[in-house]
Amino acid sequence: MAETTEEISPLADLETHLRELLPAKLYASAWIDPSGRNLTKVFNHLRTLQRILHDYLPRQILESLPKPGETRYQWEEGTLMFTDLAGFTPLLEANATLGQEGAKSLWELLNDYFREMIQIISKGGGNLLEFTGDAILAQFPADQNQNDTTRAVRVGLRMQRAMQQFSEIKILDSEFSMGMRVGLHVGRFLAADIGTPLRMEHVLLGSSVKNSKHAEGAGQVGRVCLTKVTQERVKDEFRFEDLEDGFSLVVDDLTDEQLGDYDIVPPRHRMASMVLFDMSVDGLASAISDAVDKVEPLASFIPRPILNLLVENAASRRLPPDFPEATIMFINLLGLPSLEEANSEEEAEIISRFSQVISLINAEIEARGGVLKKVTYHLAGPDVMIAFGVPNSHTNDSIRASHAAQAILKVVKSLPPIIIGDEKRKLSCHIGLTRGRVFAAEIGDTQGRREFNMLGDRVNTAARLMNKAESQQILLSQDVLDDLDDLFETNPLESISLKGKAKPLTLYELGKFR
Repeated sequence: MAETTEEISPLADLETHLRELLPAKLYASAWIDPSGRNLTKVFNHLRTLQRILHDYLPRQILESLPKPGETRYQWEEGTLMFTDLAGFTPLLEANATLGQEGAKSLWELLNDYFREMIQIISKGGGNLLEFTGDAILAQFPADQNQNDTTRAVRVGLRMQRAMQQFSEIKILDSEFSMGMRVGLHVGRFLAADIGTPLRMEHVLLGSSVKNSKHAEGAGQVGRVCLTKVTQERVKDEFRFEDLEDGFSLVVDDLTDEQLGDYDIVPPRHRMASMVLFDMSVDGLASAISDAVDKVEPLASFIPRPILNLLVENAASRRLPPDFPEATIMFINLLGLPSLEEANSEEEAEIISRFSQVISLINAEIEARGGVLKKVTYHLAGPDVMIAFGVPNSHTNDSIRASHAAQAILKVVKSLPPIIIGDEKRKLSCHIGLTRGRVFAAEIGDTQGRREFNMLGDRVNTAARLMNKAESQQILLSQDVLDDLDDLFETNPLESISLKGKAKPLTLYELGKFR
């Protein structure tokens, strides 16, 4: 065997860690020529990537980074705010006809909206927990004087007043408008970090999350809606209009001076910037090692295809918006026991089992080239949003998604029941699949909290098909069926009316692979 005279690279011990954290060109350059110049580029890139990932994740993760693969959870208290846009779908469809120019225009408009709302939430002491499509879930942490609910109401009113700037939007010769509903609920919820070292997920669980979404759904565009327990907290500070089922709308009769622009809140923790002190090769290698230790836990919360986008575009700190064709899947998991009624040992078992099932679902998705985008707690339990075709497309994304959906049914069915006391709870799932054009973009505050997301009618339709599906059933739209080339058994069902659809939609049940 021939002898080698190559010197060991100063990055040798870090190489496996750097594969997914460096752009392809920088990785090759630094490995071939590990000079001080190239190592400095590696460090600067990792510092930039840390800042980007910092903006992608909620403060709960950033204030105490978990070890990738470590399952942990804690109960949080405060007032939860859930907001949802009205009128966005017509805007999306109008801009989609304009191609890339329309994608840029829609991206700018949407980010103007999110930037305004996020800044108002921040100035009121709120913490943005997650984006769900064009919706926002935020928390106003509890304080000793129970001022969190007052601050949340005042923030909600400021947000609704700020929506005036989005009431008249012109696209070509047509006028559009966006409105917003705001729902508030006070209580506690469980924040958990679950998953594997390869892919972590931050999830919010509990009835308080659902109740804030119930409040939003029961409210009206342009108003702030409260649950009964929330209204009781601030009944002497605001006036209300009562609605059915115990909800109430806040009457905005405050002057600009009374409402103000912000609330006095404690200063927030800021990310410590990574600094180079030793410019020698050994010093740079040590700094890169420390940087990897800081970046890897953050990166584990980002789906790998999206992480690759962020890595390759880190220098510009911007992902271009687009209208790609995608197959969207929504999964609803039912049977998870109530966390509010569980003791500490049962809590640990429920979270552990939830972590297992999400990890197994993610494995089936990634094995077929899809992206598990989001796990959120909705009205009927945990929902999982999955995309095939964004950001990486294949000629057979609908076939890949259908295989994945069938595999997920088998995974969930094979899981043993969760035993809580004398009760056995068996998990089941409902799945909806659609295909079509979506809006894929980095949304949020371009200089702050943001994330890569997919929005549009097809996303909403997939979620509605999921809600129509029965236990262990996969429902398809015609668009997906057309892509399957008779490779699967399918069963046509009766046409049904769905929210937002002018005409009834014919659905199909996905059967076995032929």
